[in-house]
Amino acid sequence: MKRAIISADDFGMSIEVNEAVEYAHRHGLLSTTSLMVAGQAAQDAIVRAQRMPSLRVGLHLVVIEGPAVLSHDQISLITDTRSWFSSSQFGLGVEYFFHPTARQQLAREITAQFKAFARTGLPLDHANAHKHMHLHPTVGQLMITIGKQYGLNAIRIPREPPNPLFHATGIRSESLGSALLRQWTRLLRHQSHKAGIATNDWCFGLAWSGHMTTDRVAALASHLPDGVSEIYFHPATQKNTLLNQLMPTYEHQAELETLCSEDFKNGFTRSGTQLCGWQDIVRT
Repeated sequence: MKRAIISADDFGMSIEVNEAVEYAHRHGLLSTTSLMVAGQAAQDAIVRAQRMPSLRVGLHLVVIEGPAVLSHDQISLITDTRSWFSSSQFGLGVEYFFHPTARQQLAREITAQFKAFARTGLPLDHANAHKHMHLHPTVGQLMITIGKQYGLNAIRIPREPPNPLFHATGIRSESLGSALLRQWTRLLRHQSHKAGIATNDWCFGLAWSGHMTTDRVAALASHLPDGVSEIYFHPATQKNTLLNQLMPTYEHQAELETLCSEDFKNGFTRSGTQLCGWQDIVRT
């Protein structure tokens, strides 16, 4: 059986992202999104989600390149004076793995983000991490262990198989980094299943991140593998200063158009793919 979860990241990052998530849910195939609880438009996102109970919302855990919930004084080793995480995956990765105090601060911040989500009153549908930092063994284990205390029962495994991309584009090429990343996801899957957390089988949105255009994704929808695939997007109604700073090359508006495209929908029909949500796979 082929099943697909259609999701969007960065809910709460900006009004433009929130507008796109709402529009894609009401007029397109988007069923799921993940919330940045310390994002500058988080409260606006929460209000929108509360008036759309059919939109499933999870936690988009931020421990890199984004704002923290706790103040810099509380987590001074892992944030700057703005309470903002660095963009350096290597630097933060080393801190999180080797520095005991940094790990303690990381655990406090992850707890604070789950607590902030719980205060929204929204059911916790799933969790993932900004820039997929939950692939870091320390971050992943803390997200799972702490998240279970707040009802977490499903997480994203960012494992993207190459063959559907090849079939969709006709181009057979894959970087060594992509192949190694796919193998590395086995650790997170092991951590998750050991804790009784449900996961997807496949994930699409990595190789084409920010460029999930209609022609590509409609073709992908026609060539999905068996199992549960999450297809994730970064939609926005328009660029703003923050999006230009953090994701200058992303085609946010094109991704919104894809989510509402008849060609995208028809691709699922051709492949016999059933749309589903995270809680559907928890129950199976």
